[in-house]
Amino acid sequence: MRSVIASLRAVRAYFITPALLAPALLLCAGYAQAFDGPKVVATQKARVELTVVTSGLEHPWGIAFLPDGRTLVTERPGRLRIVDRSGKVSEPLAGVPIVDAVGQGGLLDVALDPEFVRNQRIYLSFAEKRGDGINGTSVARAKLGPKGLEEVTFIFRQQPAMKGGHHFGSRLVFGRDGNLFVTLGDRNSGRDKVQLLDNHIGKVVRIDCDGKAPADNPYLKQAGALPELWSVGHRNIQGAALDPATGELWTNEHGPKGGDELNRTLGGRNYGWPLVTYGMEYSGKPVSDKTEAAGLESPVHYWVPSIATSGLAFYTGTAIPAWQGSVFVGGLKSGELSRLEMRDGKVVSEERLFGEALKKRIRTVVNGPDGALYLLTDDSAGQLIRVTAAK
Repeated sequence: MRSVIASLRAVRAYFITPALLAPALLLCAGYAQAFDGPKVVATQKARVELTVVTSGLEHPWGIAFLPDGRTLVTERPGRLRIVDRSGKVSEPLAGVPIVDAVGQGGLLDVALDPEFVRNQRIYLSFAEKRGDGINGTSVARAKLGPKGLEEVTFIFRQQPAMKGGHHFGSRLVFGRDGNLFVTLGDRNSGRDKVQLLDNHIGKVVRIDCDGKAPADNPYLKQAGALPELWSVGHRNIQGAALDPATGELWTNEHGPKGGDELNRTLGGRNYGWPLVTYGMEYSGKPVSDKTEAAGLESPVHYWVPSIATSGLAFYTGTAIPAWQGSVFVGGLKSGELSRLEMRDGKVVSEERLFGEALKKRIRTVVNGPDGALYLLTDDSAGQLIRVTAAK
């Protein structure tokens, strides 16, 4: 069966036309025991329906909705595809930068320029090979043309590059002012650099569309600090979104063994890793004897044991009115979607969703332009799933 799947992927890459694409995707999805929906699920606040938009995506990671109703989706091995309104998946777009698809690395997030309608620009984050076994998170800007990407320009490279295939961070979020937040991990082996301001390890950076530091960045005038730094003390941020009420950046990040965090991520603040944490080493030894300390930001919410957080959305849609105002966090390890109810900036309750219905690692959760909530499942035959109110 594995040889059949490999053959199908090869055929899809070179010969399959859009009309023939769907059967191949269905076979791949069936091999991975994909959720086949639609399915109605009763939750605390609403009865919702899960519908598969498309299947057969290889470890999808990032998603961006185009104004014409189509959807950009990244696949971690290094492919960028377009999913049309009917769920058909395009051939890989040309012009995507070469990525280092090792471990957790590869092609990761995608975001539209705030002026996309005018300039057709998109942004990609990815693990870039910098040498023999050396890599780091990079961001490229490109124009989305009729056949692929054009005018590809690298605007940011995480420094220093390091060995390994872990903790690339890599979420992209545009602020209301048009500047771009890029989340960056500690690379797993760079823990000693996280609290230093002369590098990008374990940081969030804020840059303009050309990769330059905005004039109001918090560390711009601090001696020895990189001007693009926004916040420090992070382990591995794989979820980021703006609070729709305030425009502030919120993030979630992986703890070690326990201690995943949800943070209100303000400029110039230190979020503590590895000086404070609610987690421990995978060996069971302590990382730190402190969970909080003066001058270090405490998480708004944390998970022990870890759910392996990835993806973050403040639900603002109209498709499920009872969920408006909830914060959603994807769980990779838990295979669930966490719905957090907020009051005055604090989490007052948590509901775990879709563990039985999906049984899949949830990589990404986003608001859709139609008012629905959308999920990407992390799998060799991953899916794009739409969540709406059940009729």
